[in-house]
Amino acid sequence: MRNLILLGTLAVVLAACGVDGEPTPPEPQPEPGITITGTAQIGMANSN
Repeated sequence: MRNLILLGTLAVVLAACGVDGEPTPPEPQPEPGITITGTAQIGMANSN
């Protein structure tokens, strides 16, 4: 009985291989780090 259970488990695992098609590589990830964008100004503003 134990051999039958092991054989059934093996059959299920092997049947599940490749079910979703050919493997595809993952999407390229951006380089890790911090990116800061924008502008900065120093001074006084005239609000007429």
